[in-house]
Amino acid sequence: MSLQVELEQHRNVLIVRLKGELDHHTADVVRFKMEDAILRGRCEHVVLSLKELQFMDSSGLGVILGRYKLVKSRGGKMVVCDAQPSVMRLFELSGLFKILSLHESERSALASLEVVS
Repeated sequence: MSLQVELEQHRNVLIVRLKGELDHHTADVVRFKMEDAILRGRCEHVVLSLKELQFMDSSGLGVILGRYKLVKSRGGKMVVCDAQPSVMRLFELSGLFKILSLHESERSALASLEVVS
């Protein structure tokens, strides 16, 4: 299975929706698309929507951690929403939830960043 990356800007927030599998085959695509959107746009924060992400390995964790560091270095925040149980377990085991907050929906993730429309 491949990966689809959907990017949407909502005010000063980049919403990244991942669908499929985030692994060593697809990690570079996600890295490039997110980094390009963060650096070129007026994005302060990132919402990572994982509702349709069926699988993720350590390569995916590396991509997410790297983009988190980029956003944080620019004064922003990154939050995660709608994670599947298997993906959530990987986040928990890796300790990423110590630095990223998890939300039930995109709306609550946006609300946590105080940008609900």
